Amino acid sequence: MSSIKALLLPLLLFVVQNAQAQVSFERILNATDEPHNWLTYSGNYSGNRHSELDQIEPGNVNDLQLKWVFQAQSLEKFEATPLVVDGIMYLTEAPNTVTALDAKLGRVFWRYEYTPSYQSRPCCGRVNRGLAILGETLFMATIDAQLIAIDIVTGQPIWKTAVADPNTGYAMTLAPLIVKDTVVVGVAGGEYGVRGFISAYEVDTGEEAWRFYTIPGPGEPGHETWEGGGDAWAHGGASVWLTGSYDPELNLTYWGIGNPGPDWNPAQRPGDNLYSDSVVALNADTGELEWYFQFTPNDDYDYDSVQIPVLVDLDTRVFSSGKLMLWGNRNGFFYVLDRTTGEFIRGNPFVRVNWASGLDESGRPIETPQPAGATTYPCVGGGTNWYSPSYSPDTELFYVSAWEGCGHVFRPVEVEYLPGQRFLGGRPTYANPGAPGLPSLFRGPINNWTETEGTGAVIAIDPRTGGERWRFNMTDVTTSGILTTASNIVFTGGREGYFYALHAETGDLLWRTSLGGMIASGPITYAIDGKQYVTATSGNGLFVFGLRE
Repeated sequence: MSSIKALLLPLLLFVVQNAQAQVSFERILNATDEPHNWLTYSGNYSGNRHSELDQIEPGNVNDLQLKWVFQAQSLEKFEATPLVVDGIMYLTEAPNTVTALDAKLGRVFWRYEYTPSYQSRPCCGRVNRGLAILGETLFMATIDAQLIAIDIVTGQPIWKTAVADPNTGYAMTLAPLIVKDTVVVGVAGGEYGVRGFISAYEVDTGEEAWRFYTIPGPGEPGHETWEGGGDAWAHGGASVWLTGSYDPELNLTYWGIGNPGPDWNPAQRPGDNLYSDSVVALNADTGELEWYFQFTPNDDYDYDSVQIPVLVDLDTRVFSSGKLMLWGNRNGFFYVLDRTTGEFIRGNPFVRVNWASGLDESGRPIETPQPAGATTYPCVGGGTNWYSPSYSPDTELFYVSAWEGCGHVFRPVEVEYLPGQRFLGGRPTYANPGAPGLPSLFRGPINNWTETEGTGAVIAIDPRTGGERWRFNMTDVTTSGILTTASNIVFTGGREGYFYALHAETGDLLWRTSLGGMIASGPITYAIDGKQYVTATSGNGLFVFGLRE
């Protein structure tokens, strides 16, 4: 035992010595001032996944070489975004293991392995998307709906709070968000007929500070949008399974809300079904609703609106307010909103859309339901999905991973709500006989995907016009997020297993490498000792690249 301690002690000292200072709320507020770190799921509170690092640039990107690889002890999809703090990387392995590594060499310092309840039943994989950090504490949300605080030096749990009951289908797969002295999370489980909510917890104790239900109860504003007089609202979904954003000047935190349930039978839940398929702006201190905007009322198609709210400031000569929110929505439309008031400014389709002919002046869709047996675009996977977009303040373009030309036939089916059981109300199918089938969240060992069923693309959109600036096409659909840097590089990947560097102004391919497995999370970048690194996950591995020396 003493020899083990002798080996561990230098590693722990290394961690402590390299932690230049605690990760204060002030540091997170000013994350863009320390681009050598990656302090939140999206890199900063604006959600833009943009880095000011510029050592890797178009002229030398071909000199990228693999520096180290970390192989996860899991065969699940690797959807996690790591944090990097002063040379230490903190990473989750599916379903709920936390690992601390040397971000320069890949050495493992410690692992904390949490075993979720056997009752946990996340709909779409036993995955985790990342961590939050404050002070000397990490925070992890688990697939059995627990929130755990973990010491960054020892890797030992400090406290654990039960957020919801996994027996009825509640889960958490998102990375938490730190706001002041609270840690904010949302619950997944809409496919099981849960009632969604967002809640905040005291970072020191795990005690709940506030809770906002994403479906209004009887007597609350918005409850009237669950028509029919029954209890559809009580098991109407509207889950929250991606991390929100935060505007410290307005003291508002913004969260995307998932689809209503049952997913594909809206006749069982007449009305607009607030606040499903919406973005909600909440007072960060109280959780009270300041405003909302609904993208897809009475959703027929499972068009979750959980995508990352991207907060940008643009010229007020073009927009009535310079404080904007950009949103590439699963329903196939790109939106520009005023993030102060929720006012709709602009909306344009960025992929093929036929479920609506457009948006009216308030942003409400002008719906055009397709005849029975006809194909609806986009498909259930959407025009985009959970994979993070990026916005570059240098190019002033919004970059989104998209599924183009993917459609489904939707057939509603009556379904009875049973606690803890799937509550879907149908299943989408392809119209083309012999098609390879519903785009899976996994890529199989044989990639039989064909372009007839849709393709992947990275699309650059100009928020001032809503128009497409450029498009980089792929053969398979994509599940990768996007990173932009100050050197005008877009880093992304795809299900084909390629990791790409594109020119942010033109979309031209600058560099690519094959990593052998589907890329299912967003790249990040960081720097140590003046050297920039960029990461990608592929299969069950994390790959770290740097310039050739």
